[in-house]
Parts: sequence; structure tokens; C-alpha cells
Amino acid sequence: MGMRASHGFRVIGLISGTSIDGIDVAAADLHAEDGTAVLTPLGELDVPYPEPLREALLAALPPNPCTAGELTRLDTGVGQAFADAARRGAEELAGDRADLVASLGQTVFHWVEDGHVRGTLQLGQPAWIAERTGLPVCADLRARDVAAGGHGAPLASTLDQLWLRGLAEDTGRPVAALNLGGIANITVVAEDRPLIAYDTGPANALLDLAAHRVTGRRSDVDGRLALSGSVRSDLLLRLLADPYFAAAPPKSTGKEHFNAGYLDTALAGLEVVEPGDLLATLTELTAVTVADQCRRHGVTTVIASGGGVANPALMTALTRNVPSALLKTSDDLGLPGAGKEAYLTALLGWLTWCGVPGTVPSATGARGPRVLGALVPGRGPLILPAPLGGTVTRLRVAEKTG
Repeated sequence: MGMRASHGFRVIGLISGTSIDGIDVAAADLHAEDGTAVLTPLGELDVPYPEPLREALLAALPPNPCTAGELTRLDTGVGQAFADAARRGAEELAGDRADLVASLGQTVFHWVEDGHVRGTLQLGQPAWIAERTGLPVCADLRARDVAAGGHGAPLASTLDQLWLRGLAEDTGRPVAALNLGGIANITVVAEDRPLIAYDTGPANALLDLAAHRVTGRRSDVDGRLALSGSVRSDLLLRLLADPYFAAAPPKSTGKEHFNAGYLDTALAGLEVVEPGDLLATLTELTAVTVADQCRRHGVTTVIASGGGVANPALMTALTRNVPSALLKTSDDLGLPGAGKEAYLTALLGWLTWCGVPGTVPSATGARGPRVLGALVPGRGPLILPAPLGGTVTRLRVAEKTG
């Protein structure tokens, strides 16, 4: 597939986050102008997992046991679901003219020992995607960074650094990109120092868990429960005592740490916590831990994205806790927040296709920048372009024309 003159190189990005709701799909046109990557968002989709697959994935997460047979079934099931999502993305968003599919897969385990990441496992066998779409697939994007001594995360730091560098230079102050997924992570971009990016702690992971316990629903819709309650300071102090919050970055975490066990330990022996108060306190936990880190780096602008942006209780708590900073969303800057991680995936796939490293070592903790991922051929042979000379140092988000 050569570069067509009518449009840029067209990539479908796929990811399923730690909340395992389904697959985020985005389509983007990408091209380089000097050292700038120009990304034109073409649209995004949210494709839910079939319910039996979602339940099987949740049942396989730590601390539950999981057999090799079950992992094989899940790798196939997720691969087939991603293949369907890629097919839909190509047809509905890219006018059936896509050149590449990039997949971050479904993370099921992040192996951390003594603060070091030893390995990470993403399911979703890419051969199913290549077979269904006929397109080449760039997958397994985290493993190389881990092999180079990095955390394999947060890869969003790559997009954030390229995208927000100009804003940091214009204001002369550090800018933070905040992603509110299952876990909250920040990327701090400043013109005079290396980029820093790490997980600050839980966001929707605990909120969804608590909402499910008290209502039976997947989440606290519109933050209604949280807004009806008030913060229990005794519970908040116990939650904040977790050593993760005090650990120095770079660091990464996940549901293998911030889960039901963590919540139960904090609740043990306290007077009964009402549902609204529980949700209000967990919302405050996310806001306080994010705000602490923004203050630590002297951030004056925060650009938020991810599912948590749709939660008014969380956004209100953040605004209250970070009074010295301007809180905006990535939509305000032209990049649809709901699809930001899928656009990131598309960008990473394009960088690999062009032979450009997809990591920021100061963010992941790796020994150096690396070209990421593994490429699976589509229907035809794999014909890569000549590598882009030099590096890509900026990202401009362009508006779709026509």
C-alpha cells in the first residue's frame, strides 16, 4: 500500500483500557512536515466487548488465578473482537481506505517487582486483525520499552510531549496532560527540563468498583452518588497512607494494586460509610493525589482527557483542589478526549511504520528511545517507507477538511 496523494497515511488505532469496557477505535490521517507530525482526527468509535468476553476478562485479572488454556481463549477472543472493531473503524471512519492498524491490545498483567517492571502482557492476537482487514498491523507496543528497562508506560507521554511542547513554550510554564482512566496519569511538559510522566494513582478503577458494590451498576453515572455525599476524612487519610502515593516517579500502577483488597483494608474497623460518602471520598482521593503532583511540578495548565472527564463530581473536585491551575479538556485543543488513547495508538503505529522511536525515556524510565512494536503483514508483503530522516519533535492536530 503506497501513500495515496488524496490523503495522508491513514491509520486505525485500537485500545482497550484497564476498565475493560470495550474497544476504543480512532482513525487518523498522519503525515510529516519537517519535524512536525500532523494528525487529522477522522473520528472515533467505542465498541463494547461481548458480555461473556468482558466477564471472562474480569475473572482472569489478578488476584484471580488464570490457566494457559483460559489465556489462549482470551487472547483469541480479544483478537477477534479487535479485528471486528478494526473492520468497523476502516469502513465507518476511514472510508475503507486505511493503510495500517495499530493495536495496544488489552492489558491483563503488568509485572512489577521492587519498583521495576519485569514484563507486561497485552492480549488480542494481531493475526486476527490482519486476517479480517487485510491490512498490516502494528501490535505489542509496550514490550520493547520494558526490555530496554522502561515501565512500558505511560506511552501517552509520547503524544503529550509532541503536542503540548508549543503550549509550554508559549506560556513559559509547565503544562500537564491528565488522563482519567481506570488509573490517573499525568505528563508534565516544560520547555527547560525533560518530560516527566507517571501514574498518580487510581481514578475510575475504585469509583467503578464502589459504584458496582452499592448500586450493581458499572459506574456512578454523572457522579450522582458522589455529589450526594460528603468526604469522610478518616477514610481519606487511610487511603492516602498507601506507600504508592509517596513513591518517587517514574512509577506505574494498576488494578493489581488499587482493587477491592485495598479498599477493604482502608474500610476495616471504620464506622459504616454511607454509599454517597464512599463515592465522594474516593473522588476526593483522585483529586487530591492528582493535585499534589500538579503542585509538585508547578503546573499552571492541566489538559484532561479520558472517561473521568465526563464525571462532574470528579471535575468539580479537581477544580477545587488545583485552584492555581487552568483546567481544560483535550477537546478544547481539538483532540477528541474520548478517543485520545486510540489516537495515541494510531500515532505510535505511524511512528513505528516510519522508523521513528515511540517512547520518551525520561517518562518510561528506559535506557533510551526505541522503535516500538511488532509488525504483522496484511494481505500483501510488508513494504515500509524509507525511514523519516531525523526525529519528530512536535505534533499538530489539524482539522478535517471536506
